[in-house]
Amino acid sequence: MKTTVDLSALPAIEKPGRIEILKSKWYPELVNNLSDTCIRTLSEYGYSDIGEHTLPGSLEIPLAARDLLALDTHQKIDALICFGVIVKGATYHFEMISNEAMRGLGEVMHEFRRPVVVEILPVFDIKDAAERCADDEFNKGYEAAAAAIEMVAWRRSVGC
Repeated sequence: MKTTVDLSALPAIEKPGRIEILKSKWYPELVNNLSDTCIRTLSEYGYSDIGEHTLPGSLEIPLAARDLLALDTHQKIDALICFGVIVKGATYHFEMISNEAMRGLGEVMHEFRRPVVVEILPVFDIKDAAERCADDEFNKGYEAAAAAIEMVAWRRSVGC
């Protein structure tokens, strides 16, 4: 079932910090569509300091996330957003990469106490990924931007 996010209900972020986008180099036309949609949305809601990093694959994203947050000693990064596409093949590779990427990103989020939004899409067919990365209102880049903005606003509201 396709769903859309109500962007009109997003909270305003006073003094937006930095957002870092980490993305896999695999399926670049799809991943870049997610990232481009996300960046446009973040920009519309006040973010201008947005970094973008292309990595060898989804498995490398947790290490890159940890490195960026470890280097961010002044806590200027408001959130990380991760994009990738992992397509099920004939081997167990799909499960290993999907599970380890999610586990690793969860660890990073808890260790550094910063939102890590994950739109690494594990799909059984590339058509499923294409639907979630299309140039329409169902693009998961919108959801990623909205989740980051909502988490930043919530954390600030409780004093984090």
